[in-house]
Amino acid sequence: MRVLIMFAGLVTFISVIYKWRYKIMSTLLAIRVLRKLAVSLSMHMPAMRNQILSAMFNRPVHSS
Repeated sequence: MRVLIMFAGLVTFISVIYKWRYKIMSTLLAIRVLRKLAVSLSMHMPAMRNQILSAMFNRPVHSS
């Protein structure tokens, strides 16, 4: 019974996070340190960096 309650709580938690994901992301990225950390981490990912830079400068994306 305890496992069922924990599973139901986990499913509820995940669904709430999914429903409010953009509001949560906006709130977290409003904090300067977290925003800088997110940009820094994303720029260290080659696929992410290529997509962002190609979108900014209208270059075609090269798949690797």
